[in-house]
Amino acid sequence: MSAIERRAERLAALAAERELDLLTVTDLVNVRYLTGFTGTSGICALGPGVRVFGTDFRYYERVKPALTGYEVRRARRDVLEIPQQLVEEGAKEGAKLRVGFDDAHMTVRAHARLTELLGERAELVAAGGLVEQLRAVKDAGELRLMAEAAALADEIYAWLVSEHGLAGHTERAVALALEAKATALGADGLSFPPIVAAADNGALPHAEPRDAEITRGTLVVVDLGCRLAGYCSDCTRTFATGAVGDEEREVYALVQQAQAAALAAVRAGAGTRELDGVARRIIEEAGHAEEFGHGLGHGVGLEVHEAPRLGPGAAGELAAGNAVTIEPGVYLPGRFGVRIEDLVAVRADGADVLTTTPKDLVEV
Repeated sequence: MSAIERRAERLAALAAERELDLLTVTDLVNVRYLTGFTGTSGICALGPGVRVFGTDFRYYERVKPALTGYEVRRARRDVLEIPQQLVEEGAKEGAKLRVGFDDAHMTVRAHARLTELLGERAELVAAGGLVEQLRAVKDAGELRLMAEAAALADEIYAWLVSEHGLAGHTERAVALALEAKATALGADGLSFPPIVAAADNGALPHAEPRDAEITRGTLVVVDLGCRLAGYCSDCTRTFATGAVGDEEREVYALVQQAQAAALAAVRAGAGTRELDGVARRIIEEAGHAEEFGHGLGHGVGLEVHEAPRLGPGAAGELAAGNAVTIEPGVYLPGRFGVRIEDLVAVRADGADVLTTTPKDLVEV
């Protein structure tokens, strides 16, 4: 059984647990996960004995011979016609079918359209998050792609340090150079617009690169990831552009200590809130509680931010196969910031760190 067929089977089982006769999947990232389809118009419908993928005229002939494990149907005008067809085929006299829809992604307009198409033959049931539940646990093939994407990001960091440099360039110019290097190395692109933030801009966790020249003797936060075959990586390093002050070095050492402690605590069964607390207590005890305002990390996969979430308000436990970031930071407004981030694959007894760029403070 292929990975795609296994995913369909697992999702159908989750739908059965919700007592759904049919589950419709319309979010294109989730459709890609279930089928490998990368176009702009697609839908999956699964239920007892039902594995249907629908698309329109533009993709039908291309997809039909390539997609295994699904019956491929062509919609005339709207892919929401596919669940309409299935309901018409499966409806029994006087009984309504329970049809799940993804309430986390389906628009109000699409919901109204689906309601109109199904009419009195079906009851629409909110069933968001089922595919994301599956996506949170990666298989070996997914983790291999993510490790390769992480290795590309490591190559970019090595090139930045040894060849390109930071000081004398603008933040925006460095960000553009990082994007070009990713493409040159064979990545599909970057996982997100890169962050290059020097001095006071580094105190903004999601800073945007400026047309400001990076000077000597400051800290620079660089956050980037690569995409490969749809899968993302994510890594942050903070560099020094020459000698920096004692306070900068102390904050850097603090973040490095907090990150190392959290990495050592990663394993299947670790609570996502408790894991955040491992790093947060170290930073709080050093007097920087207010300067670490975001969560410890997040899941990564086909999207750079997905389940599970690690933070003070998170719930649940890590599972073997999760791929998450560990990224504590300290941000001193108007002065500088430090963040160190690794992407890790969770094992039963620990974690495999997928990013290998050195974490001691490097002068660039």
